[in-house]
Amino acid sequence: MKKELYEMLLSSAEADKKKALLSLKYIEEDAVLNNSVGIGDDATAGFYTNNNAEDALRILVDADGRINTLGKYFKNKSKRQLNG
Repeated sequence: MKKELYEMLLSSAEADKKKALLSLKYIEEDAVLNNSVGIGDDATAGFYTNNNAEDALRILVDADGRINTLGKYFKNKSKRQLNG
């Protein structure tokens, strides 16, 4: 695989991973904030019924899989293409 293609695919997966982690962080922080001000479980239930946390986790799993797959199958090949 050419270096440019490898780097583009890796960058895309890494960006998705960062977005998912940030989403999960904000969901968690908002849930803690809502509970601490006494809004209760109904406010935090919206996160889970709307599937925001589940969607963020799916994106994280997918991104991690893409990163691992690129490293496992293409990392050394992209370096060889660069040198050769």
